[in-house]
Amino acid sequence: MTRAGILFYTYASSPDSAMGKQPVLMPLKLRIYLNCLCAACSLSLLLANPCALQASPSHSESVRQTYLPSDFAQFAPRSAFDLVKQIPGFSIDEGGDDRGFGQADTNVLINERRISGKSNGPTQALERLSVDSVIRIEILDGASLDIGGISGQVVNVVTASDKDITGLYRYSPRIRPTGNNTEKRLREFSVAMTGASNNSEWTLSVANQQRAFGESGYEIVSDSTLEITDRRFEESRRLFDRPNISGSYSKEMTSGSVFNLVGEVNGYYSNVTEKSERLTGTPEASTRVLKQSEDEYNFEIGADYEFSLGAGRLKLMGLHRFESSPTVDRTTTSNAEGATVGSIFSRQADEAESIVRAEFGFSAFDSQWRWSLEGAENSLDIESELDELNRQGEVNAIDLDGANSRVEETRVESTLNVSKRLNERLTLQATLGAEYSKISQTGSSDVTRDFVRPKGFLALNYKPTDTLFLSAKFERLVGQLSFFDFIASVDVNLDRENVTNVDLVPPQAWNLNIETQQSLGALGSLTLNLFYEDAEDIVDGIPIEGGGQAPGNIDTATLYGGFFDITVLSDELLWQGGRADLSLGYVNSKVADPIVGNDRKISDEFYKSYTLSVRQDFEDTPWALGASIDYEEIAPGVRIDEVSFYNKSPGIVNVYVENKDVKGLTIRFNVWNLIGSKNRYRRTVYADRLTDEVLFSESRSRRFGYSYTLTIEGAF
Repeated sequence: MTRAGILFYTYASSPDSAMGKQPVLMPLKLRIYLNCLCAACSLSLLLANPCALQASPSHSESVRQTYLPSDFAQFAPRSAFDLVKQIPGFSIDEGGDDRGFGQADTNVLINERRISGKSNGPTQALERLSVDSVIRIEILDGASLDIGGISGQVVNVVTASDKDITGLYRYSPRIRPTGNNTEKRLREFSVAMTGASNNSEWTLSVANQQRAFGESGYEIVSDSTLEITDRRFEESRRLFDRPNISGSYSKEMTSGSVFNLVGEVNGYYSNVTEKSERLTGTPEASTRVLKQSEDEYNFEIGADYEFSLGAGRLKLMGLHRFESSPTVDRTTTSNAEGATVGSIFSRQADEAESIVRAEFGFSAFDSQWRWSLEGAENSLDIESELDELNRQGEVNAIDLDGANSRVEETRVESTLNVSKRLNERLTLQATLGAEYSKISQTGSSDVTRDFVRPKGFLALNYKPTDTLFLSAKFERLVGQLSFFDFIASVDVNLDRENVTNVDLVPPQAWNLNIETQQSLGALGSLTLNLFYEDAEDIVDGIPIEGGGQAPGNIDTATLYGGFFDITVLSDELLWQGGRADLSLGYVNSKVADPIVGNDRKISDEFYKSYTLSVRQDFEDTPWALGASIDYEEIAPGVRIDEVSFYNKSPGIVNVYVENKDVKGLTIRFNVWNLIGSKNRYRRTVYADRLTDEVLFSESRSRRFGYSYTLTIEGAF
């Protein structure tokens, strides 16, 4: 999860939401924003020692720490990803959530270049690189780089320019021998290859991710007086495969020009079945069956070309992405006489995105500058149908207004970024820009609106000692709307309906993010990240004029929280080969509920989490033992007429034993969910939430048992 700008893990928007009307306060806000940002930049320059001003730092001055592959030999790494995930105090930020490229939004570089893909992001790129292709890994000061948008701690993976073809493979079968939840996973694997010659490098990966997940338990239904009205035994099973082919090609010309190409093709084939025995032992006994299916495919291709132009370098980038997702949700309820009723909601959703971007970097006034211009086209086409199955076996279409629609956005943004080393310990980076977007919707509604939004940030990196690093970033964020929120939909499982809402507008927020990173040397490291966010018009459930409910805009919201990570190594303490990693996360949020009026957390927002993992590699042997426990909780989901809550309790415990040299292979045996965590869910449905008039409530706890996983990894 992105730790800066966490609000846009959900969505937000702007107060003036009338179709065809641009917010009238924006020019004033833009002027205030520009004045504040310029003043902050000027103040930072004045505070720096004028005598110490220097040109932008060389590469060596940006490097905080360097790791060699041999530094992680005890973990028997097979890929660049295996190396990066062992760096103390570092976690990969995948980025890629927003539409368009924008400035760099990940913290991983390969040979000092950002990754051109979006869904084909840093983790996939690192997994395709074999460990033999890695020369070293550098921890860089992001704000000192000539890459707009990057600040804080950044990993740069340096690879060999000439190497033999190497590869790695992984096979990971799993079985779950637990009663009603017995299942097998036998199709999860990955194979990756990489090679390089004549200043060019290529990677190729073929993989399949498979899940086979079952759970069962009782659901208790109560009426408004809390009297139990039903005790249902339910079983659920989810199966999916996600095949993937991805690759990349990179070449550096003798002139210094660089060409990069990345691409991927994915499938996603999912089936969910749930069976619920209701009112058992009564004349009204029935069996309800839910079936959900999805047969998705998607592809992405991206390229960039960077070359010298005049006094600087110009980088041209392009990307196209397409996704087709047909889904069918079907519920049927059958009684003892064999009569069956039900509902069917089917939907075909096609999403597309095309992006072109130009960046020009140059040096001036002892600083590194980067100007960018980007254009993007996004679209979502949806055709939906709601049908009802009656007792006579007839399927009748139900009118669902606003379920067939097309949403399009044309977006243009331009930014100017500057990076400057103020003195040997202080680095500044600032970006100033604006975004124009035009959103149109056709189908049941024919509406077009446009918006102008300022955006940018001011970041300061300070290194008071060789082991302590401080960074602060103050940013104006412009979020992205989910196009699905514009269009009517039905959840036949939970009997929910969202009507169409054509009044959604893009979100904005002010975000302050402060990070402290303390190296403990051979003992490990610790990182503390704190943030505060003041948002305008987040997207949450609201009543819609004319009836019904849907995602819509709420005027203001605030979020604040922090994330803490610590890595402790035992080598300098009592024994060799021990490692412990602890991660804690907490986010509190406040928004005015549109029905009750009181303050509550943002619906379904991340709330808190913890993860603790320990590992012991035994010296002079290939054996290792490890264990972990993790837990995550989100805030309750709030709709106009219901409140729901989901979590896993008491957390997932995982233990494993590993041998890193079984005839050249690494073999791990893993036992998952050792202490029997359960999926818990409760929901209260109201006749009137304002008066606290309850219709009914549901509460369930489902066991999903434990599993055994065997992972085999090798290289060639």
